[in-house]
Amino acid sequence: MRFLFTILSILLLLKTDALAQTVSPAPPAPKAIHLLTYEGVINPVSSELFIAAIADAEKAGAQALIIQLDTPGGLDLSMRDIIKAMIASSVPIVVHVYPSGGRAASAGVFITLAAHVAAMTPGTNMGAAHPVAMGNEKMDAETSKKAENDAAAYIRSIAEQRGRNATWAEEAVRKSVSVTETEALKLKLVDVIAEDITSLLKQIDGREVTTAKGKQILSTAGAQIIKKELGLRHKILKAIADPNVAYILMMLGTTGLIAELYSPGLIFPGVLGAICLILAFYSFQTLPVNYAGLLLILLAIILFVAEIMITGFGLLAAGGVTALLIGSLMLFDTPHPALRIAPSVLFSTVFTVASFFLLLILVAWRTQKSAPAQEAGEGGGVLGQVGIAKSDLNPTGSILIHGELWQAYAEETILAGEEAEVIKRTGLTLQVKRLKKQP
Repeated sequence: MRFLFTILSILLLLKTDALAQTVSPAPPAPKAIHLLTYEGVINPVSSELFIAAIADAEKAGAQALIIQLDTPGGLDLSMRDIIKAMIASSVPIVVHVYPSGGRAASAGVFITLAAHVAAMTPGTNMGAAHPVAMGNEKMDAETSKKAENDAAAYIRSIAEQRGRNATWAEEAVRKSVSVTETEALKLKLVDVIAEDITSLLKQIDGREVTTAKGKQILSTAGAQIIKKELGLRHKILKAIADPNVAYILMMLGTTGLIAELYSPGLIFPGVLGAICLILAFYSFQTLPVNYAGLLLILLAIILFVAEIMITGFGLLAAGGVTALLIGSLMLFDTPHPALRIAPSVLFSTVFTVASFFLLLILVAWRTQKSAPAQEAGEGGGVLGQVGIAKSDLNPTGSILIHGELWQAYAEETILAGEEAEVIKRTGLTLQVKRLKKQP
């Protein structure tokens, strides 16, 4: 009996041990990886977006932040802000030049080399990081050499810190050299070549990187991917930061305001013009604006308005068209094609705006030509017209007649909003009386 009890106890212990092994906790799942995709110019908008994505990844305790990048380059200050945030990040940052046909040029080279892990997709290229003058800044030989030396030292420092080929990095600045993805891998500029995000995660799994927090080992196989989409604010800012959009906004804004001045009381053109101009000036803060070009465009608008107000026999209008065209060509004077106005947008916009102002000039000229015939009788063409008082006439004020604002006076008090009839005109001042309602 004792022997049987011993056997049963042993079997019970073995079963308990087997159950304990069965319910033992599984290894923790790898932390999530954040994914940001960006295509476009490096500017203050992209700088804000990248820095926010890094901060979000740190706050969420993400295992890594992957940035899929396709850029022709951009502004030096924005690039440096991004790299500062990357170097100070406690979360490993992977820059993947993506998709096939994409590139990491100019500022994109710096950002790619600054990543903890750099990757490229087949069919991509990287390079041409020579510094160029932006906007109306002109660099002489000495200034150009200083800028080149500064950029070369900066990219060499970044490459050495990440253990990449510092010699080639310096040549990308000094000689504007470029490489394909296979050449970049051979030259130890990037760590892997990956066709897509799945291949990338598989290849960097187990890789050791050094962040601001210290050494970390990536465990990316099977990790959850959290895509960081551009919010509505960043989408709008990215859209209006495009030089073509900024130029169109500026021309719409000025045209709207001039239309409101030409025909007061329409309201809509003035409101739309003001909004477009504010958005355009925001865009100019993110773009290399040549202020000589901007002043020429403003001069063109002034010449158009002057042609409407006085008879210039077409000379002022011709000067306005010339100034508008030259100013538009100079507005974004930069070697970066992505930061210049597309020729199709430029010439079509100039033609449309010039046609609009020439039409206004033609209407004004015909009005002036027909004015003597209208004014043959006392009161001219407005005699007997009915308008609405825009302010109290007590005895003087203003009245709106067919979209035109006139100075007026009355022998009786007429309140704003009341209808009044023109009974006499003296120059540009009208005498009116309250319109009597029919019983």
